[in-house]
Amino acid sequence: MSEFLKQLAIQRWDDHRYYHHSRINQSLHFISAISFLVAYAFLFKDPAMAGLIGWLISMTTRQSGHFFFEPLGYDEVNQATQEYKEEIKVGYNLRRKIVLISIWAISPLLLLINPSMLGLFEPHTSFETFVRHTGILWLTIGVGGLFFRTIHLFFLKDVMSGLVWMTKILTDPFHDIMLYYKSPLALLRGELIEPRKAV
Repeated sequence: MSEFLKQLAIQRWDDHRYYHHSRINQSLHFISAISFLVAYAFLFKDPAMAGLIGWLISMTTRQSGHFFFEPLGYDEVNQATQEYKEEIKVGYNLRRKIVLISIWAISPLLLLINPSMLGLFEPHTSFETFVRHTGILWLTIGVGGLFFRTIHLFFLKDVMSGLVWMTKILTDPFHDIMLYYKSPLALLRGELIEPRKAV
């Protein structure tokens, strides 16, 4: 158990130091974390709503922070190139995120082409039903993406690395709130990049 927690701490630290320099990105992660907790609460009551919140608010804010606001050049603090950081990323690097987000974005078209999703749904008869089916589909994509990468890591690295990463992802909302709750205030003070010392 101590090794598991050690590896979890390493993955969390690498994620923060390599991918969260921008105060805008950190602030968006703070918003994302809160909305993910709301999605978690809805998961047991209304899974379709959980899927909609998880993708439309949580994932959109989280990933826009990475794609649009996080510096992608040479990382002076960590003495690392963007290419190096992308290569060692345990979870979804930017290339893999583009694939996952593309699947998410085109998935509602599948419901238009095949409203029953090969018999999984009663065909939608209203826009509200279409949206709710989309929420379930998005929740399935999210869970599928989580399990796919976890199992992928079993083969790329080892079982512990996969389970540590899955634990990190599922608990990131709690951790991000603790880590980034001060970021919106820092951003309001005009601090665009978190000041850090080289390690």
